[in-house]
Amino acid sequence: MTVFLITLGLFLIIALGMGVGYIFQEKSLAGSCGGLGSIGIDKECNCDNPCESRQERERKEAQQKNTIDIKNI
Repeated sequence: MTVFLITLGLFLIIALGMGVGYIFQEKSLAGSCGGLGSIGIDKECNCDNPCESRQERERKEAQQKNTIDIKNI
């Protein structure tokens, strides 16, 4: 139990130090500016054969797109 309390205390001191340092920098939180899409990556995985759930989702999206295209005609 003593080791746990010492470890918890150290983590709290480190978190507090990081928080105080961030406050003194006087910066606001910022996003990642677009994520993977900003560097040209369309999907997270680069697998040639996607998993069954992804294949099903893509099939449903294509079917919905075809249904929308037919309704617009």
